[in-house]
Amino acid sequence: MSETHSPLPREVADAYVDDLIALDPVTGTYLGVRESHHRLPDLSPAGQEALAELRRATLARLDEAEARPGADSGIERRCARLLRERLTAELAVHEADEGLRSVGNMGTAAHSVREVFTVTPTSTEEDWAAVAERLRAVPAALAGYRESLALGLERKLYAAPRPTAAFVGQLGEWADTGGGRGWFEDFAAPGPDALRAELDGAARSATAAVVELRDWMRDVYAPAVEGAPDTVGRERYARWSRYYNGTDLDLDEAYAYGWAEYHRLLAEMRKEAEKVLPGAGTPWVALAHLDEHGRHIEGVDEVRDWLQGLMDKAIDALDGTHFELAERVRKVESRIAPPGSAAAPYYTAPSEDFSRPGRTWLPTMGLTRFPVYDLVSTWYHEGVPGHHLQLAQWAHVAGDLSRYQASVGMVSANAEGWALYAERLMDELGFLADAEERLGYLDAQMMRAARVIVDIGMHLELEIPADSPFHPGERWTPELAEEFFGAHSSRPADFVESEMTRYLTIPGQAIGYKLGERAWLLGRENARRRHGDSFDPKAWHMAALSQGSLGLDDLVDELSAL
Repeated sequence: MSETHSPLPREVADAYVDDLIALDPVTGTYLGVRESHHRLPDLSPAGQEALAELRRATLARLDEAEARPGADSGIERRCARLLRERLTAELAVHEADEGLRSVGNMGTAAHSVREVFTVTPTSTEEDWAAVAERLRAVPAALAGYRESLALGLERKLYAAPRPTAAFVGQLGEWADTGGGRGWFEDFAAPGPDALRAELDGAARSATAAVVELRDWMRDVYAPAVEGAPDTVGRERYARWSRYYNGTDLDLDEAYAYGWAEYHRLLAEMRKEAEKVLPGAGTPWVALAHLDEHGRHIEGVDEVRDWLQGLMDKAIDALDGTHFELAERVRKVESRIAPPGSAAAPYYTAPSEDFSRPGRTWLPTMGLTRFPVYDLVSTWYHEGVPGHHLQLAQWAHVAGDLSRYQASVGMVSANAEGWALYAERLMDELGFLADAEERLGYLDAQMMRAARVIVDIGMHLELEIPADSPFHPGERWTPELAEEFFGAHSSRPADFVESEMTRYLTIPGQAIGYKLGERAWLLGRENARRRHGDSFDPKAWHMAALSQGSLGLDDLVDELSAL
């Protein structure tokens, strides 16, 4: 930075994004940066330390920027607060060497290597040439990841055994999707004839690297971590909770809140269950009845198209009445997730220029028949008015914020909290047409309350309250957590198993849905009280969706002031 131009916080934040993309081309591809599409990041310990050095240098520049005249304006202040909180939380995770034991069924560096191909452009021969180059980079990327895990073993920093076993199984699926071909070979198959030999050779090399990683994980890593705890304990959990929630939570208070929501939702579910199946006894008997006799979508292509229609109808109904949407924000695509994914649906945001639209992804888990009750509120969460409206709106107003606030500065609990709030909003607005859809919505809400209970409970080994209908007075274990979660969810056993592995893989993330929703609801209520009869929900929603990401405490403050 020159002496003649001392930057303000937003300039520091956006310079950080540029520098981050240079080190992490996966982030670049998600943002739509063409120069990133042929590369993969260095996942070795040296690569991780290079990212940490960038964060430290950026924090030093931010110190200077915050002392500059104009840095106390609202927009600069929000950006500075977010950037400092995010980089500090990320450095805390790095300095605890968490990157040396990042193993599980989702969210690892190895998962990012595969998943980035699903958002890499493939429209032209030039795009496919970049794909071939990126495929050739897979072996080095996975070797760097393995180097990090090997250093973790050397330092006795062990991943949990159960997530490790799940990851080994996923690597097996990536290595052979059927017929002796791997996932990368399937991905490269539609490429142009002119690049056929190049693509096939690069894909085979990528698959060979997956096989090599799988064998090492199975034969070396898994035996080494056998006997390690599956849970992380209070200190590590608090660190990860800060990372995913953007604030230092009172974990015991959050645990109590999870139980309060559990009891409230259970009472509501019983009322709706009686409408679905009189005399059912429990809500989950009624939900099992819907699995067999409720409305269904038959076929994978058919469910993809049905979900697209659901989102299109929601956009048409909400735009102009409850939101004001730019034309490019109105576009969202329904996709089927690639095999070997975790069981939960997910969303990928649009590129910065919207050349790649926002997309929802449904893992089918081999199924071809899909209950409607389990889809409607979930797609209000993943698509419209959930993740898509928030993250696409951030991209749309990035020029008024900063590139950082609209993209890589995302706080998980802010986004997940909005998406869960969006489900509740659609219930408030009457979009859940009948008891079947509403019971499905409440079941999804109960799952998020159960996440707070079991995620905090098992990692901190807390006591189950005396008024619990489930094992009162005992202390949580992963086994009890899985039993509780399965007993309070309509999801099949493979989904429950995948979810529990997820909580062991990324501790502290799953609590952000309910706690984030609470922050959004509190912010709305505070704003409503402040404005009284003049409160305008549509204006508030658009202002709220246009302020970029914030940690939960800051989110409540800013929402309350709108």
